[in-house]
Order: sequence, then C-alpha cells, then structure tokens
Amino acid sequence: FGTTPIDDELLRRIGKLAGELNHLLRRRVFFSHRDLDKVLDDWEAGRGFFLYTGRGPSGPMHIGHILPFYLTKWLQDRFGVNVYIQLTDDEKFLEEERGLTLEETRGWAYENALDIAAVGFDPDKTFIFQDTEYIRNMYPMALKVARKVNMSWVRAVFGFDMQTNIGMIFYPAIQIVPSLFEKRRCLIPCAIDQDPYWRIQRDIAESLGYYKAAAIHSKFLPPLTGPTGKMSASQPESAIYLHEDEESVRRKIWKAYSGGQPTAELHRKLGGNPEVDVAFQWLYYFFEPDDARLKKIEEDYRSGALLTGELKLILTEKVLRFLEEHREKREEAKEKLHLYKYDGELAKEMWKKIHE
Repeated sequence: FGTTPIDDELLRRIGKLAGELNHLLRRRVFFSHRDLDKVLDDWEAGRGFFLYTGRGPSGPMHIGHILPFYLTKWLQDRFGVNVYIQLTDDEKFLEEERGLTLEETRGWAYENALDIAAVGFDPDKTFIFQDTEYIRNMYPMALKVARKVNMSWVRAVFGFDMQTNIGMIFYPAIQIVPSLFEKRRCLIPCAIDQDPYWRIQRDIAESLGYYKAAAIHSKFLPPLTGPTGKMSASQPESAIYLHEDEESVRRKIWKAYSGGQPTAELHRKLGGNPEVDVAFQWLYYFFEPDDARLKKIEEDYRSGALLTGELKLILTEKVLRFLEEHREKREEAKEKLHLYKYDGELAKEMWKKIHE
C-alpha cells in the first residue's frame, strides 16, 4: 500500500500529547499511517484536526467492525476534536452482489448507528450521517471531486470494469467529501483495505483548497477460524456479532483455532504458541488492555501452565462482559441517536451547511 509504519518516535509523540497511549497503538494493532506526523505537527501549532470514519451498513456488526471506533473515540476524548461518521447506505445498495434493497441498507444504517453510538462518542462533537439523507448537503462538493477523477483512474484503483454500474463509479466521490468537511487536516482511522479512497483524496485535495487526508490503519482482528484473513459475513463461525447470545459466544470461542497441543499432557510439556492462537490474539488486540496481565497469560501459555481451554475461558468471560455492556449502552443510544444525527451541536451546524 506504500504506507509508513508507525514507529517508536511517533508513538512517543502521541503519548506525550495525549497523556497516555491506547493499547491499540501501543501493541501496533494500528500499525501504519499516512501523514500522522503532520497531524501532530498541526495539533502542536494550534491548527487542530478532525476525525472521519464510517461503516458500510450491509448487515449486523461484529467485534472486528467496532474495534476502529474505539480508537476513534479515544482520540476524540484525548484531543477534544470533531468526529464525522459516514453510513454508506448508498454504496451497499449499489454493490449488486449483496442483493440488498435500498430499504434494507437504510434499515441496517439505523441498526449500525446504534452500535456505533453505544461506543460513547461526545454527542456535541460527533455527526453520524447517512448518505441518502445528507446527500443534498454534500452533492456540490461531490461534483467537484468527481470532475477531477477520470474513469481510468477509478478502474486502476478499484478494479471497476465494463459490468460495474455507474453508481459505483461515481460513489468514490461521495466517500471523499467528508474528508473535506473542515479546512484543517482530517485523520481517518480505518482498516488497511480502505486506503485506496484516501490515495485519490490525497491527489486532488490541495487543488480544491483542502488538506491531504491523513490515515491510521489497523490490522484485521483474526477470524475465529484461523490466525490469518478477516472475518466474513458469509462465514458466521469466523466472527462474533454484537447481538450474539451467550451460548453461541461460548460455542464459537470453544471451537476457535488454537495454538495448543493435541492433548493436555503434551501441552503441559511443550506449551502453546500464542502467535497463532486466536483466543490469545483477541486478548492482545482488544480484550486485555493491561500489558502486565497479558504478558503473564502469554508466559503461562508458552510454558504449558495455562491450557488452551483455560485460555479460551478467559477470553469468553471478557467477550460476554463486553457484549453485555455494549447492549446496555445500545439501548441507551436509542434515546441519544437524534443528538448524533440531527440535534447535537455539531449535527445542527452540519445540517445548516451546504458543502461547496
């Protein structure tokens, strides 16, 4: 992708400015960037920055989907900046292979917005918007972006061909617009596969009088089925969804790919391999923020003192607690969603704006 690894010096700077380092950064779950150093330069010079991320509402959200939102919230908490969250109900309708109606993607946009609001963003500094609702405000800027991007360019970046519908060909212009919502640098926390959009943005932003977007990229949370790849809706066993019941969570984690030995006796003797053990990786990525506790679990697993089943139980209890808390916050979000979408300070301001 031609991105830059996040090095120790950058982490030191973030930690100094933020007052601490989030474990998603400390452990290099967010591992590469574009212009993160310039975002910090801007912050130090008093120019500030803003955050932009999003979700394609094609179905229910799983734990891997929600993870980048936790880093986004942490950045908002630490720096007090605005967050813009785009729900791309248009894009998911246009992706024909999904077979979704526009009503379905709009319905999923509402459901996904509740999960995102449950993360706990500041309702006066966060704007959650759905493309089919907010398009009137974005359209003039989308046109300006679209005129600068030709067919051979999007074909090269996204692999579009003669069978691609014309909605998909125009769509990248709409995803670029929120990175131009403010006349300051935008930082985009996202999974590494989203990077192509920002490459186009970075090539055209300055000609429109805006900053090139900066990005910070996360690895994919490993699927339960093995240590590589990503979770997939077509493989329900690979992921744990935010709405899953306890029995299903216990069963899926118990069957998760393990780095342990075939028998308890062998495991006690030879130990396990945390590098390929999905339960350990989930603790590392998200569910055990305490470094000292994680190190103890790793040492015990490597030595054979901790069995695979015991490691899976540690993760299971943490996941169940997280999901229970998430569901409570999601219920509360039903009363607050209007603040994020329409009535909070930032949302009200955004509905008055036409982005030209």
